[in-house]
Amino acid sequence: MYTCDICGQGGLSEPDMRTHILIMHEENEYSCPMCNLSGISYNELMFHIETSHSEVKPVDDKKMMYSVDKEDVLDVSLQASRLTDLKHETTPELQEFGGDRMEKLQMSCCASPSNCERPFRQNIKQKGEPKRLIQSESVNGHFSGTVWRQPEQALFDNSKEPKNNGLCSASEESMKSDVPECPFCGLIGNAGEDLSEHVKNKHAEIVETPQKGSKKQRLYPCPMCKLVFSSWQILQEHVELHLAESRADECVLADRQLAQKLQEDEELQRKAIETKRERDEFQKLQRQYGLDNGGGYKQQMMRNMERAVAQGQMNPADYHRRRAEVMETLAFGEDDGRTRTSGLIKMLNDYYQKNGAEIRHVFLCAETDHYHASLGDKGWGCGYRNFQMLLSSLLKMEGYKRDLHGIAIPCIPKIQSMIEEAWKDGFDPQGAAHFKNKLQGTRAWIGATEIYTLLTSLRIKCQIVDFHHSTGPSDTHPRLFEWMWQFYSSGRDAGLRLQSKVTWTSKPPIYLQHQGHSRTIIGIEERKNGTLCLLIFDPGNQEMQKLLHRDITAVNLKMIRRFIGNMKHKQYQIVAVNGFLTVEEKNACKHASAVLTAEKIP
Repeated sequence: MYTCDICGQGGLSEPDMRTHILIMHEENEYSCPMCNLSGISYNELMFHIETSHSEVKPVDDKKMMYSVDKEDVLDVSLQASRLTDLKHETTPELQEFGGDRMEKLQMSCCASPSNCERPFRQNIKQKGEPKRLIQSESVNGHFSGTVWRQPEQALFDNSKEPKNNGLCSASEESMKSDVPECPFCGLIGNAGEDLSEHVKNKHAEIVETPQKGSKKQRLYPCPMCKLVFSSWQILQEHVELHLAESRADECVLADRQLAQKLQEDEELQRKAIETKRERDEFQKLQRQYGLDNGGGYKQQMMRNMERAVAQGQMNPADYHRRRAEVMETLAFGEDDGRTRTSGLIKMLNDYYQKNGAEIRHVFLCAETDHYHASLGDKGWGCGYRNFQMLLSSLLKMEGYKRDLHGIAIPCIPKIQSMIEEAWKDGFDPQGAAHFKNKLQGTRAWIGATEIYTLLTSLRIKCQIVDFHHSTGPSDTHPRLFEWMWQFYSSGRDAGLRLQSKVTWTSKPPIYLQHQGHSRTIIGIEERKNGTLCLLIFDPGNQEMQKLLHRDITAVNLKMIRRFIGNMKHKQYQIVAVNGFLTVEEKNACKHASAVLTAEKIP
């Protein structure tokens, strides 16, 4: 790398050094590197070097250099006459110099010959001793030739006074510091002509000035690309285009980064809103399905009774008596029967025997009690109430009552405990994980899979049938009705069905589940026009006592009748009981419940 001796700018490569000299210092003033002459132009400097420092020639390493201490110094008049001769041989540019400038050059070259001789006087060690310089084969890694540099040791002995020949008028201190040095690469020479030849040979492309009429043209390479220009003004405009393009690229990049950041912020905001919406919906579902840690059957029962007292619907004495009954029921785990309605199937059988001219045939399940919701389970206990209905029917059938070992109808907290025990025994691990193995103390809804798990743990054989999409027009499920008719009518001969309009079967009711609610199917009607109608016990209906009146009519039966057009939920699942399981079959069902499967229709 190079450093400019004119302005001190460093870190320049050789091409950059050339460009720097041409652009920054082309019209500046120069100083002679071999004497004290300064304030001249480049052409004047070259003229001065050729005329004033042409006497000393570079020598090889083993040759002697003549001493300026000798008395053979050129005569001043001879130098002046030579300067006059050379003046007429200069280029037209030099001929344009003013008289004062030329006179200044003559005075510098002739009146002070010591300036020319100073580089050699500094190399004198002792009087009469040959003066030798160390040859530089490669200085700064760029030059090797006949230019010389001084040794690092002291070149002047201070103990001896240099001989004054009468021609040197400068001080010795000035002579010690005036060493010739190349202004372009910093190379130190032994004489003015050595340095002049070095500048001409090694830096010609920097200092060369085109003559008039010359075809050679200066070139200005772009420091940012490989293009070369013939004018520095064009180069400047070209570099400004580079800088403008760079600024434009930076603006585009900044705009792109801003757009990307805005998009990321919008995406984060959208995700935050979506997360909040999902969390709110999940909490709503938790409250709806009783999984919000808001308490279970007992807590809800107490709160509702306290609210009834506050509203005047229950007096304090009834509140305390009812509270004691609830605590006793929970302690024994049996339902208190306050929500039970019995004798409904027998009443329906009697009604169809006498009424129903539009009915062709009707099938009824075995005797089943109806259970409706209470203050403790209102809004979430339908699944438990339907299990009580199904179990009440099984306990009235001799074939099931014997194997159930006299189990009484359990209360809702007891049913929750029985399901938890089935989970601990290994039934339905996926369902257990969904409820985190806990139902007691919650208002969690249960569905067909929990009913299947509970019945199987009691060794009751059952199956899940999934009507996963509609099979008729207007989102209806005619296949569901057909399946029910087939289930209740199977096993009976045709002759018996023709003899009587009503068939009271020994088959248990069927658990029916759909989105948000569950009910119990207790029979099916076939009308004379061929349509089918399901007979359903709904745990949300608290007016079933009206069906026990002797003067019931078809209007009263509307609360239990469901036609095809009334069943339009997207999906229905049923749990049908059809016998008992052996111990081996129970274990097989337990292992199979790791992944519960259902019979899908269609």
